[in-house]
Amino acid sequence: MFIVNNRKFFFGLSLLLIIASCIAMFVFGFNFGIDFKGGSILEVSYATTRPSQESLKADLDTLGLGTYMLTPSGNANYILKTREITPVEKVTIEQVFSKDPLNQAKEERFNSIGPVVGAELKNKAFVAIGIVMLCIVLFITFAFRKVSFPVASWKYGVSTIIALAHDVIIPTGVFVTWIHYRGGEIDLLFVTALLAILGYSVHDTIVVFDRVRENLRLNNQNSAKSKETFVETVGHSVTQTFGRSINTSLTIFITLMALYFLGGESTKNFAFVLLVGVIIGTYSSIFVASPLLVTLEKMQGKK
Repeated sequence: MFIVNNRKFFFGLSLLLIIASCIAMFVFGFNFGIDFKGGSILEVSYATTRPSQESLKADLDTLGLGTYMLTPSGNANYILKTREITPVEKVTIEQVFSKDPLNQAKEERFNSIGPVVGAELKNKAFVAIGIVMLCIVLFITFAFRKVSFPVASWKYGVSTIIALAHDVIIPTGVFVTWIHYRGGEIDLLFVTALLAILGYSVHDTIVVFDRVRENLRLNNQNSAKSKETFVETVGHSVTQTFGRSINTSLTIFITLMALYFLGGESTKNFAFVLLVGVIIGTYSSIFVASPLLVTLEKMQGKK
């Protein structure tokens, strides 16, 4: 009952986080990678020890590539992401990587994405997130179609979509701030992380809502004197599922921590977004989605 009775505090905290995230997105902007704005990606490997990142950057800076990213990968690889380069520029870059005759670089892959294709991928990413959220709302409305009192089934969907928007905006704001100070870019892995967060968050929310539905059914079978109010039912449902939500999230959190610290450099940002998303998703399913049902029920009672 503590969570439901103090829902205004938790709503206020969420609102502050959303506002801060929106400000971060507006101030820092979105540093889209070549997946979205086009460019070239070159990966090379070394048979022995790879050169220092600083020495390679010093040579690459003289080539006039503009903004680029040089990232270590694996034990002896480097990944270069830059604007779309010409065949002549590609040869020059490879000469930089193979400057030491005793430690030649071997090309592992080279891809170029045009700006039109990149813009198309960006639009598809937004569409994918929108479709996923819409399908989730429709599913929840259908799944809870027999729960019409005291809150209509579609309001479960409304609560879920608000929680999902909460779970997308805050991790995005945190990640934009993160890459602004630590370096990085928004790529398809970031979109994949957001879709995974949506799936995890709605799964946790449905568990709580399902317990609300079950308790409402049991409550209707009780005598008039022992019946609970809707606020009490939601409060008990959250309490009953609280431990399960925390334990599940903790298990995923430990796994993602291992991926972040022990995984490759290319998956660090992916793991970081998921870490933030798991925390925010767990918070929203407990402190936002379910208390929203109580708020919606009280709003319809005032009409």
